[in-house]
Amino acid sequence: MVPERIGYIVWVSDLKAARNLEKYGTLHYVSRRMHYAVVYLNADRAEETAKNMRRLSYVRKIERSHRTDLKTDYGSKLPEEASAELLDSEALSG
Repeated sequence: MVPERIGYIVWVSDLKAARNLEKYGTLHYVSRRMHYAVVYLNADRAEETAKNMRRLSYVRKIERSHRTDLKTDYGSKLPEEASAELLDSEALSG
């Protein structure tokens, strides 16, 4: 079973030290130009781990990613319903 993961954006001042974030979770991406790292943490211990990461001297700010809150089910409408909805919107506008 795959554990639920939460993404965090960690703004850092030292890119070499940002590699040490692998100890806390899965280091997905490090931006050299904008000085941030994307880290995925287990959901059950995410807040505790983020609190520990804030104590690091090279961490400026931590933001939680809201990707898990977004609706990702785009194919729920049937094609007939979508075309009927499109025709209704055209009738209202013209």
